[in-house]
Parts: sequence; C-alpha cells; structure tokens
Amino acid sequence: MKKFTLLLFAVSICFSLEAQIQTPAPSPSSTLMQKVGLTDVTVKYSRPAMKGRKIFGDLVPFDAIWRTGANENTTITFSDDVTVQDKPLKAGTYAIFTRPNEAVWEVFFYTATDNWGTPQEWDASKVAATVKVETMDIPMPIESFTITIDDLHNNGATLGIMWENTYVGVDFVVPTVDKAIKSIEDTMANKEDLTANDYFAAGSYYFAEGMNMGQAKEWVDKAVEMDGGKAYWMMRTQSLIYAKMGDKEAAIEAAKRSMAAAQAAGNQDYVKMNRESLQEWAKM
Repeated sequence: MKKFTLLLFAVSICFSLEAQIQTPAPSPSSTLMQKVGLTDVTVKYSRPAMKGRKIFGDLVPFDAIWRTGANENTTITFSDDVTVQDKPLKAGTYAIFTRPNEAVWEVFFYTATDNWGTPQEWDASKVAATVKVETMDIPMPIESFTITIDDLHNNGATLGIMWENTYVGVDFVVPTVDKAIKSIEDTMANKEDLTANDYFAAGSYYFAEGMNMGQAKEWVDKAVEMDGGKAYWMMRTQSLIYAKMGDKEAAIEAAKRSMAAAQAAGNQDYVKMNRESLQEWAKM
C-alpha cells in the first residue's frame, strides 16, 4: 500500500511538472473578428503549417470531408441572418467543413460545433447550408492555413480560405439595408432630439446606397444648416448629392465652401478631393 501511495505521488508530480511547461502549439489557434456592414462575424480556427508537405490531394485528400483547419472545429458566427452564395443562413454559430477538389470545393455550414475534427457520423440534417466554390491558384505558397474576410462592402464580404497554392472564396450578404433603414426610421421619429450628425448619417447613407436622392438632399441640407457650415465633410457630401441630381451650380458652390473649410482646418485630403471635383464639373 505504501509503495502504491508513493507511485501515485510520483505520477502526480510528473503531471504537475508537465502542466508548467509551455511550448508552441503545432497549429496555433486564431480568432478573426470583423464587422461587415452592421453584422458581427467571428471566425475561430487553428492554423496548421505546410512544413514541406504536399497538402491538397495528399495530406488533405480530395473528395473527402475535411475539418478545414486543425484540432477543434473551425467555426463561424454571424450575429444576424445572412445569405451565403444565395443560401439563407440563420444567425448563430456553425462549424465549417469542406470537401476539397482540384477545381471545385464544397463548403458546409454544420450546426454541431463540438466535434474534434470531423464528426464520427456525418448527419445531413445538421447541414444548414452547402455551397460550391471554384478554386483559384495562388502564385506564392501560403505556409500557414489562413482564413480571411475580404472584399468588404456595406452589404457583404467574402470568406476566404487559403493554404498551399489554393484559394477559395465564399461570398455572403448581410442585412445592412434593413437594419440601417430601421435605425434611421426609429431615430427620425424623435424630431426634437435630432442632431446635425443624425441628419448627415441618414442622408449620406441614402446617397451611398443610391436611395431616394431627394430625401438624401433634404437631410444633408438640414445637417449643413444645423452645423453652421463648418463641417467640410458634410458640405463635400452635399456637393456630391447636388452633382448626382444634375444641379451643377449648387454642387460647385457647395464644393467651394467645403474646400475653404477644409483648408482652414488643415485637411489637405478634402481640399484635393474638392479641387478635383471642381475641375471635373467645370468641364461639363
């Protein structure tokens, strides 16, 4: 009994010492957080390295479901309902599995995220969406497995997966327009509390999205009026709205005011943008 107790003590010491040793993980974990429009997107994954190995068609076999990384499931979380390559996907967290091939990959968004690697039994009922994406060749080798969120715009982005000499990009769309319009409508309902910045945010968003130029003009004009003509960025947008609506004279006057205010504030970027617009409009 005494020997057994001593053995347990020795084993516990070994485990204690082992727990104190810190070494680099072969496939370090990574978290990617990105705001896309008004939607939060988070990707969590591990990053294996090539280490001189042939990856696709060898380490990662073609035509077999792959964990898309290493260790725990690679996951993606959307804070809103989104559309992935025309496939609707509810807000939530999904494991990303793929079936690589030379020309086309299948990408699966899987509702069970607690697997270590691929599920022991693939459950088709847990596949929330499947998309097919053509591969693209990368001219230089990518040593570490990498996931990116590229080509950001107000209404979506591209989920990029790259390793070795292969890239696949999965386009997704977020509900920015619906959320922005609701925010504008809710804010505009309280007229007594509105600020110049509220009017400008609403008007500049309508302008950027090409929505109701008359309403965009009304809101930005109100913002410039409330501000007193000091915010050169507001007058810059005002000039662009006038130009878009075909009122060249008003656009030129607004651009001149914006350029003067920008010059006084020492913002040469806005001075340059306004000068270039004035030169363009003078030729029209």
